[in-house]
Amino acid sequence: MPVCTNKGCGKAFEEASNRDTACEYHSGNPVFHEGLKGWSCCNKKVTDFDDFLKIPGCTVGRHSTVVAEPEKQAATPNPAIAPVTIDSNGVEVYGKATAKSGAPAATTEAFIPKSVEPSPVVKEEDLNDPCDAKISAGAKCKRRGCGKEWVGEESRSEECIFHPGQAIFHEGSKGWSCCSRKVLEFDEFLKIKGCKTGKHRFTDVKTDVPEEVQCRHDWYQTPSSVIISIFAKKVNKEQTSVVFTTDELKVDVKFMDGKVFKFHTPLSQPIDAAASKYEVLSTKIELVLKKANGISWATIEPSAGVVSWTTFGTTGSVGTVGGKEAVVAADAPIHLLKK
Repeated sequence: MPVCTNKGCGKAFEEASNRDTACEYHSGNPVFHEGLKGWSCCNKKVTDFDDFLKIPGCTVGRHSTVVAEPEKQAATPNPAIAPVTIDSNGVEVYGKATAKSGAPAATTEAFIPKSVEPSPVVKEEDLNDPCDAKISAGAKCKRRGCGKEWVGEESRSEECIFHPGQAIFHEGSKGWSCCSRKVLEFDEFLKIKGCKTGKHRFTDVKTDVPEEVQCRHDWYQTPSSVIISIFAKKVNKEQTSVVFTTDELKVDVKFMDGKVFKFHTPLSQPIDAAASKYEVLSTKIELVLKKANGISWATIEPSAGVVSWTTFGTTGSVGTVGGKEAVVAADAPIHLLKK
């Protein structure tokens, strides 16, 4: 039996019963912006990815098996180059000079705002339907990435292939926190096969553990700081905690509806914990990490595959091709490159 490829439908259908009003789908494209998820053809926006998948279609038509080709994106112009100044020695410098990469990292104690009690984690694979659960015909499996429908008692023992993690959308790439595969197109994201097997779950299993959600985050850096933005709305400021240490960052966000978001990561370079700070705004949480040694960061978390990084100026006025000594920017972490 063919499966409809219209966006937001995904139902199996028979061509004999396919009519002009058989399918409810979305004619637009998915839109993800500052933590909100929705469709360009609809006004409804939600924060949870599972709720996004449940947004009913706004267009009526026939079921289709034609896969729409992805739209070609127009080439974006090159970003403007930041102004460059020349010092008395004739050296071009971006902004003020930074500390040399050889400077030792300062050891500081953690700055800890009001903390929240860590909550136990309940894994998706540990949640199952009660044995006596009454399930209506046509109910869809609630495990992420599955979507199979209840067809009878045999569905209780049928194998389910699903994603136990959360959907992650970052800088145009889409994937799951439990998988390494990442894609660019939303339709391809929906086709990523689950990485866990178990039994279907057709009912909502209530637990005392807060539901954990995912928030989009991005970052950039200056010669002296790393700025991380976590896009989240309706945050409970009193129960949100950010912990800075020299080599680790822990962010625990609690929302007004009781849901939580966790962002715990080691840092690729040391920071000055006491001089670092954060602010909870209406649409995001902004963290400013003060660099301890002034060198450029290639990534937030440690990475063994670093091959390049952004620098803010060099200490020499000539190229290094054919030279006896390399002229490198003072903030370049050359020790990260594999020899």
